[in-house]
Amino acid sequence: MINAEFICSVADLATYKRRSEEIALPEIAVAGRSNVGKSSFVNMLAGRKNLAKTSSSPGRTRLLNLFSFGSFLLVDLPGYGYAKAPKEEVRKWSALTEGYFATSERLAHTLALVDIRHEPSELDKRMISYLYETGRPFTVIATKADKLSRAACGRAVGVIASALRIGTGDIIVTSSAEGRGRDAVLSRIDNIIGASRDAREE
Repeated sequence: MINAEFICSVADLATYKRRSEEIALPEIAVAGRSNVGKSSFVNMLAGRKNLAKTSSSPGRTRLLNLFSFGSFLLVDLPGYGYAKAPKEEVRKWSALTEGYFATSERLAHTLALVDIRHEPSELDKRMISYLYETGRPFTVIATKADKLSRAACGRAVGVIASALRIGTGDIIVTSSAEGRGRDAVLSRIDNIIGASRDAREE
């Protein structure tokens, strides 16, 4: 049983840095375009329905939302690619996300979410390229697998891997509605946190 809890939402990097130092846990970031299912994904990992607020309207996550998962801090980043948002709002979200990646000293891994039903967008590709270029390790999470057959999911994983130029082993297929992929994601996080802890102790 995971004892997950919502800590706070922060709108600026100074507040994030202060809270991060206070909490002092390895961080797992969750990134993805608007309406990819980030909040539902967080709830699935926690084994709770309402830990992160969900909405059928895209663009709801506009802050850095911090959740304690016991051994790590999960950081839900603002969704990108919401076309109806005012440009100034988009600029603020982008600056917050970029600033987080540039300044976080505790980020251990990023879970980059993509919708399994669609080929990765240009913004998805940019996110993966950015993580590559900055040396930030990541795993791609293919969401909403319950919307496709098993065979179609298999084909979609190949398309995602090709588009993002990664191996299929770097992709975990999930369905928040069914809980599919939860154990695989948590197992990967456990391995990452364990490796991070060992590296600090050396």
